[in-house]
Amino acid sequence: MTTKRTTAKRMIIMLICLSTLLGTLFGFDVYKAQMIKKIMAGNGLPAATVTSAVAGYQSWQPQLSAVGSLRAVRGVEVTTEVAGLVREVAFNSGEDVKAGQVLVRLNDDADRAQLASLQAAAEFSQTAYTRDKAQYEIQAIAEAQLDADAAELKNRRAQVEQQAALVRKKTIRAPFAGRVGITTVNPGQYINPGDAIVTLQTVDPIYVDFHLPQEQLGQLGPGQSVAVSTSAFAGGSFGGKVRAIDPRVDRATRNVKIEAILDNRERKLLPGMYANVKIDVGSVQRYLTLPQTAIAYYPYGATVFVIKPGMHKNARGEMMPVAQQVFVTPGPSRGDQVAILKGLDEGMQVVTSGELKLKNGTPLIINNRLQPADNPAPTPQEQ
Repeated sequence: MTTKRTTAKRMIIMLICLSTLLGTLFGFDVYKAQMIKKIMAGNGLPAATVTSAVAGYQSWQPQLSAVGSLRAVRGVEVTTEVAGLVREVAFNSGEDVKAGQVLVRLNDDADRAQLASLQAAAEFSQTAYTRDKAQYEIQAIAEAQLDADAAELKNRRAQVEQQAALVRKKTIRAPFAGRVGITTVNPGQYINPGDAIVTLQTVDPIYVDFHLPQEQLGQLGPGQSVAVSTSAFAGGSFGGKVRAIDPRVDRATRNVKIEAILDNRERKLLPGMYANVKIDVGSVQRYLTLPQTAIAYYPYGATVFVIKPGMHKNARGEMMPVAQQVFVTPGPSRGDQVAILKGLDEGMQVVTSGELKLKNGTPLIINNRLQPADNPAPTPQEQ
């Protein structure tokens, strides 16, 4: 009996100890869970540093943009029709010349001598014709003789005109007024027909050729104002007007060629330069505007993060703003900016950078010391 009592007492003690141990473990787990919950409630999501901007309305002038190429109103490579030895180069490289001004003279001594010989023969034929005509009038010679004299005179005069034309071709003149380029032709050099002597370009005014998609054709018309800029004169703009629209659309690209004419009296623009062309179309519009960096594009739509002030309390008891993701409908863009058609109201504060690390409810630290680009007409920068 004593042994049974001892065994029972031991079993009771063991059960009490086991119950105490299990209770302690359970209590520790509950305490740990409460502490974790308390810590999480106190700390919450870590704060993210972002930049921000306030959505506001701006005036937009609708524009069509294209890259074009400048072309001279008139431009040729001056050459010669006949071969010859250069006697004189009568211009300086880079100067302005008038229409008909002598540029190059070729050696024409032999040609002029031949012309004089033919002129003498023509004069003799004229004398013979005059004498035979007087003889024919008194019936001293036959009419056939007079006809032969007339034919001979016409032949001689034609030879004179042909030789005179050859002599004129030995003097090469500017076909129109313009500016000559740099020549490498020198006196004493022999040139053949088709050899380039110098380029001649009329640069005031000057054309700009560019292409636009066919869907924009309805917004274009002759006389529309254009603004042209080029990297050679950063910050400068040259005004002009649309002069012609090609009546044919390119089948491969579905683009149409446009020609505009520019005032170039200062002779800054040169043929062959590339140019950025902008054409104002329609009336001025007002759009709610944000920097391009504020918008995130996803397959299900475009979103921005709006900043909601005083929605989160940090460990020090301070109220912090939080991020709230909203869907927006973006509109046209210009430079670094984009128009917002739906989803935002004027005056809303929006995250402009750092949105990739955000989700709804993320506490925010706003630091606007370095803002993303927000230029409606940015220009390339070379570092």
